[in-house]
Amino acid sequence: MTVAFLGLGGNLGDPVRAMATALRALDAAPGTRVAEVSSVYRTPPWGPVEQPPFLNACARVEAEIDAEALLARCLGIELSLHRDRSVRWGPRTVDLDVLDFGGVVMRGDRLTLPHPRMAERAFVMVPLAEIAPDLSVAGATAAECLARLDTSGIVRLEASPDWWCAG
Repeated sequence: MTVAFLGLGGNLGDPVRAMATALRALDAAPGTRVAEVSSVYRTPPWGPVEQPPFLNACARVEAEIDAEALLARCLGIELSLHRDRSVRWGPRTVDLDVLDFGGVVMRGDRLTLPHPRMAERAFVMVPLAEIAPDLSVAGATAAECLARLDTSGIVRLEASPDWWCAG
């Protein structure tokens, strides 16, 4: 069993519902179990495209599948929830990123681990540090990385640990 951390987000439609649906799909699939989920945070939009604020969260997942299979599962779930990848860093119904997979370091065509820019992004580090403050990220802990970032504009919305469970 490998412990993986995922980043989730979205800013079109009902992102909380889409993230919850994605988490329930992961939890129901063979070889993956959602072990812990952060609060939901409203975060300022990021990137060159004008768009509404995002809702973001992170999850700790226990996986009996490898990192590539987890990524494939996440991409399949995104597709089932109508994720449109036509604009890089653009608006989306849902986004699932594999941030860390048991500390594995790899660089492939489809997957780089750990996620190469997560330590620079407050919208990732705020929810990640909530559930894994001691996780090693870029030579520091998640909490230490978060302390170096500007978190202005980030607001915690849903703090119940089982916000994703209700269908």
